[in-house]
Amino acid sequence: MIKEEILNQIKILASQKFLTKEEILTAYEEGSRTQPETPPHSTRLSLILYYIGGIVVFLGIIILIAQHWSSLNNFTKILLTLGSGIAAFMTGILLERGGHLNQLSQAFYFISGLITPLGVHITFDIAGLDVGSNEIQTLISGLLFVTYMGSYLFFRKIIFLIFSIIFGTWFYVSFGNLLIAGHPLFDDWRFNAYRVLVIWLSYLFLGYQFSRTPSPHNARHTLSQWLLGIGVFGFLGTTLALGGWSPDQSVLWELLFPGLVVGILFLSIPLKNRSFLVFGSLYLMAYIVKISAEYFEKSLGWALCLVLMGFLLMGIGYFAFYLNKKYMV
Repeated sequence: MIKEEILNQIKILASQKFLTKEEILTAYEEGSRTQPETPPHSTRLSLILYYIGGIVVFLGIIILIAQHWSSLNNFTKILLTLGSGIAAFMTGILLERGGHLNQLSQAFYFISGLITPLGVHITFDIAGLDVGSNEIQTLISGLLFVTYMGSYLFFRKIIFLIFSIIFGTWFYVSFGNLLIAGHPLFDDWRFNAYRVLVIWLSYLFLGYQFSRTPSPHNARHTLSQWLLGIGVFGFLGTTLALGGWSPDQSVLWELLFPGLVVGILFLSIPLKNRSFLVFGSLYLMAYIVKISAEYFEKSLGWALCLVLMGFLLMGIGYFAFYLNKKYMV
């Protein structure tokens, strides 16, 4: 379907003299020479092993530092952590220039993203700064976000975008904590739930934007699906929690939640996203169980309510199966 739409757009632009045959052929030749960021199926196992190896290297450095922490001097601690992160980053750049080692460079970028935050923490701690304070957490996360977002803008590697999202989320939480610290007005779980809700909405927005933006990289499409899946799971979980439980429930959120779930279920069709369908169905089931237990548990109709609820859950299951079979192709 996407291929047909692209071809139709080319025909329209060509008929309107916006494109020439030479421009189309030039773009095709340039694209055919571009190496995709996501490897073909035959090499994905190697990429997975690269990342697993990166995790093992990271764990090895952590264990090494933990075992010899008291015997290491400050310079060695910084060298093993921050130095290792910078070295891994530079190694990734050198490997990427090798062409055939491009995929291996992703593993070193991955190692860098894992160990650099630890190195910055240790460096700041050795410098005498309170790394547990909101100010320093905001500073660290901000520095990491700017570094990896800048790396993504320069190198256009999805691994940098992933870490930018992680560090950006960290910065959002730390900076928010810095702003509201010491204010009793904001010392409420519902207020923090709304803050978390913003994170999930941001993931949904990013995932949707990435799915709409044309890209030759399959990795960006995969990242879009992950963001949409994580976003919808967290969004529905947070809104369900905001409904609360009797006698402290929020009637507004309890009334809004089923509408949100139905909207998510129907959005799964144009987005062709199974995460919306699966999580929407599961959370709708959870909502029905919650409402029935909250309002009918002590009534005489509890047994009948369980029977009706069972049939309703079966209906939701069939509806999800129907949507998956008809539209998720």
